Amino acid sequence: MSSIPSKYAATPTARWMPTRNVMALAAVSFLTDASSEIIAPLLPLFLVGTLGATVSMVGVIEGSAEAVASLLKLASGWWSDRVSRRKPLIVAGYAMASLVRPLVAIAQTATQVLAIRLVDRVGKGLRGAPRDALLAASTPPEFRGRAFGFHRAADHAGAMVGPLIALACLQWLGMPVRHVFWVAAIPGALAVMVAIAFVREQRVPPVAAPIVAAPIVTAPIVAAPIVAAPTTPAVTAGPGAALPRSFWLTMLPILVFTLGNSTDAFLLLRASQLGVPTALIPLVWVLLHLVKSASSTPAGALSDRVGRRPLIVAGWVLYAAVYAGFSLAADAWHAWALFGVYGVVFGLTEGAEKALVADLVPARRRGTAFGWYQATVGVAALPASIAFGVVWDRYGSPAAFAMGAALAVGAAVIMSLVVLTPPEA
Repeated sequence: MSSIPSKYAATPTARWMPTRNVMALAAVSFLTDASSEIIAPLLPLFLVGTLGATVSMVGVIEGSAEAVASLLKLASGWWSDRVSRRKPLIVAGYAMASLVRPLVAIAQTATQVLAIRLVDRVGKGLRGAPRDALLAASTPPEFRGRAFGFHRAADHAGAMVGPLIALACLQWLGMPVRHVFWVAAIPGALAVMVAIAFVREQRVPPVAAPIVAAPIVTAPIVAAPIVAAPTTPAVTAGPGAALPRSFWLTMLPILVFTLGNSTDAFLLLRASQLGVPTALIPLVWVLLHLVKSASSTPAGALSDRVGRRPLIVAGWVLYAAVYAGFSLAADAWHAWALFGVYGVVFGLTEGAEKALVADLVPARRRGTAFGWYQATVGVAALPASIAFGVVWDRYGSPAAFAMGAALAVGAAVIMSLVVLTPPEA
């Protein structure tokens, strides 16, 4: 099973060191996830236990938030290609999310939480694709897997610290849950400061239609007219123009997988259902992100050596096994074990998927490509989460997890069959 792109493989003696932008963006993601994950493990229990929301409503809230974010990722990625500037959108996105996220503390209804989550995810939508395009532009091609894996490791390390902060506030300081949500404002503000101070623009030629308003009269006369320069493909349409066929083919299995990849809030509810005490739910979340963080960089480096596809397929098959395990689980310790294995899924897939997107698309179109990738993942998350919640409410959690496992297996089969070719330019 070959993968893309063998010409980018790092030599055995090559040594990778993260660049300034990779380090800065990793630090920003660390702080942002610390802020977000102070709230995340407590939010589904807060919605169901305090605000009286149904499991289906939890799916609507999380799925809608991700869908909105993903549509904006498409627009922001395309626009960052057009103007050849990533940083303003990155900073604006982090600032918006950090400002509204702690307002969950004053929410009185599930609808208010939905509104806050939507604005939070608007910020994520603004920053996501430009940030990933900037990461790709700041890293040599042979080290892309490592760079994206390193970034995801920092992201998950922050997601590990956040629940520990929440646990300390709840257990040691005796804070009410709503007060804990306010604490999330501190790392969020620090993330914005780091983005402003340390992230640097990495310019690439802007993608724009050729200028035709004024003819160039000094060019020599030739027999055939020059339609377009071969090294600068024109963008004559919207965000979907000029992306390679391999990229679009790769989006199909990713779409299928995402339809079975509902919000992780359901995993927390399942852990509670299996007998994990509410006070220990943040520690389950810590375990998940500890494994994510520890596995992301080594798995990203492995994808530089053996290719992206083998890791993605292996990760999706492991995901199916984990979801099947949640379907059959009967004790609290099953939840702990499954959360640990589930973290490996992210290590195998997240960095490899993003590196594959960068591999398949020319540099000047990467913002758009990452926008489409993240739009596919996020928009599909809405029907995935709604369907999962409805199946849970009507047929029970085991049936919902079995559905997710089946879709993951189907996606792995399709990904194994897709023909991947590197971009021509």
